[in-house]
Amino acid sequence: MTSVLVAAPAPAVPRAAAPAPPRRRTALRWWGRTLAATVPVFLLATGATFALGAVSGLSPAGLKLGDAATPADVARVDAEFGLDRPVAVQYADWLVGVLHGDLGVSWSNGVGVAEQIGQRLEVSLSVAGLALLIGVLGGVALGVLAAVLRGTWVDRTITAFCSVIATLPPFVVAIGLIVVFAVLVPLVPSAGYVSPSVDVGAWFSLIVLPATALSLDTVADVARQLRTGLVAAYRENFVLGAVVRGLPPRRILGVHVLRNGAGPAVAVLGLRVPVLIGGAVVTESVFGMAGFGRFAAEGALRGDVPVVQGALVVAIVVVLAFSLLVNALLVRLRPAAAGRGT
Repeated sequence: MTSVLVAAPAPAVPRAAAPAPPRRRTALRWWGRTLAATVPVFLLATGATFALGAVSGLSPAGLKLGDAATPADVARVDAEFGLDRPVAVQYADWLVGVLHGDLGVSWSNGVGVAEQIGQRLEVSLSVAGLALLIGVLGGVALGVLAAVLRGTWVDRTITAFCSVIATLPPFVVAIGLIVVFAVLVPLVPSAGYVSPSVDVGAWFSLIVLPATALSLDTVADVARQLRTGLVAAYRENFVLGAVVRGLPPRRILGVHVLRNGAGPAVAVLGLRVPVLIGGAVVTESVFGMAGFGRFAAEGALRGDVPVVQGALVVAIVVVLAFSLLVNALLVRLRPAAAGRGT
């Protein structure tokens, strides 16, 4: 009888985890570096925000008791709000509250600052969001058209138009839009706000004028930066090679030129968000909208320090979040930038 020898199975060797692809590791390193740089910026900005209130010398007793407050009354009210403690202790407590979404209590009405900002943030985000959308769409359309027709009268007209609208202050544009579209040709209302959850049509008709007034500067910046980047990309050798290979102009623009020439325009968007937030203060006042910017301005005029600090913290978070989004988009357009740490 013939015996059959069967080889024993090899012992199972634990399989090591597959290393992440180089591109993924580069992206993870970039996100790690970016977040590590964002945290100190957040702490520095919030520290400066708190320091402004601490050195202002303002007291809640001035809002609650008026000019008749005695030194004893001021000391008592300050103790009620914890202002008699060392500044470092106040900052630590305030920062812990900020990280948990607690922005303190308004000195004037005793209502939570986070709650009041939440009620008004929808107004400002609606106006600023539509302004940013108009700025991106208008700027991309004008920038691409000027780059494709570079050197022609269309290019020169777009350049001149962008130069003119970039010099117009938002409040001047806002007044002009009200006169034209709400008085001479009454197409839309000139003031007020309705939530989109109530009436989408009324919401859009009320925010289109302030958003347009805020967007013109963004349109001009995006168009000029995009035009410059695309014209430079058209001069590169890879575009000449694409032309020699017989690729259609639309594909050359969409696949090669836009990807390599849109970086400066995208970077400009990261700088436009603080301008939009700052411009919202004036625009909301002109159009009678109870938004976040107007709330912060009224708090500053009253000397309501928690309101101002809370508004600045929210603005800092919005700006940092949008900067991260813009940087991620830049890395997506130019993956080599992630490896260089830019």
